Amino acid sequence: MNNERILIVEDEKSIAIDLQRRLERFGYAVVGMASEGNEAIKLALELEPDIILMDIMLSGDVDGVAAAKAINDVKDIPFIFLTAYTDEKTLERAKAVQPYGYILKPFK
Repeated sequence: MNNERILIVEDEKSIAIDLQRRLERFGYAVVGMASEGNEAIKLALELEPDIILMDIMLSGDVDGVAAAKAINDVKDIPFIFLTAYTDEKTLERAKAVQPYGYILKPFK
């Protein structure tokens, strides 16, 4: 059994639920899910997960890159970006906040 606590930040509910189910099958604890950047910041600071799986493009005013920066300004929580966007501008913005890694969608 894994002890890692994961926060999922994904604005497509079906993807978030599928990801949660897959992770829980592997023994990980999904401690929360958010679909907007501001919600992700709030949950990350409250729940202090071991890692955050963060979509770059989110609902609302705050995208995943901005949310990751806001979280890292306060807490040292590693995150992995989940994204379908591979354009140079998006990747440069994402690299600037030093993610632990990237997972390109769609993924298996």
